[in-house]
Amino acid sequence: MGAAAAADVAAELRARLARQPEVRMVFAAAPSQQEMLDRLVAAEGIDWRRVTAFHMDEYLGLAPEAPERFARWLDVALFGRVPFGAVHRLDPGGDPEGEAARYSALLAEAPLDVVCLGIGQNGHLAFNDPPVADLEDPLAVKVVDLDESCRRQQVDDGCFPSLDRVPRRAITLTIPRLLDAARLFCVVPGSAKRVAVRAALTEPVGPAHPATALRTHPDVTLYLDADSAPERLTPAEA
Repeated sequence: MGAAAAADVAAELRARLARQPEVRMVFAAAPSQQEMLDRLVAAEGIDWRRVTAFHMDEYLGLAPEAPERFARWLDVALFGRVPFGAVHRLDPGGDPEGEAARYSALLAEAPLDVVCLGIGQNGHLAFNDPPVADLEDPLAVKVVDLDESCRRQQVDDGCFPSLDRVPRRAITLTIPRLLDAARLFCVVPGSAKRVAVRAALTEPVGPAHPATALRTHPDVTLYLDADSAPERLTPAEA
């Protein structure tokens, strides 16, 4: 799965760099993306110096040096491994609303070409949790309260030792801003995501299942493994 997704992302980057001076892309920070990112870093024929990188969400209230910060995770997993032309990190600091405005302005400087994302166990995209995710949000970046199931996933993924250590608030790109990108690559491994994947593919598009918004985009590819594929749902889970 990771190899297939990385091959497609790399092909998209090569094609775009052949016809335009720069590519602007957004990355998710999560263990579910690690295999894809490892393969992408190893891909040949990509002029990373012409790629500008963003990431899609960040916790509030963590120390700048905290290893749980998504920017630090991406520094290790990706940003420090290839020579990006520019990397724009979310840094809420003491003024998250100001940071949301700053990051929105950076995103608005030119169109987004590519987003590499996943789907949360509760069906969220970035930190747009059900049932309050706004599929028509007028904002590009905003501060949000995190759903408990979203916070628990961070513990299940091994990112935090316990639920009480997971921040309750974060800053995130909104669903409309993510869907503004020309091409989306959505990588979703693991049995814990089966129900969310099936909901994304079959439930009515709406805030109860934010990932259903992917079905409104004209050019998105969903990558699953044997465990996350919806046909592996048991009758009880279905």
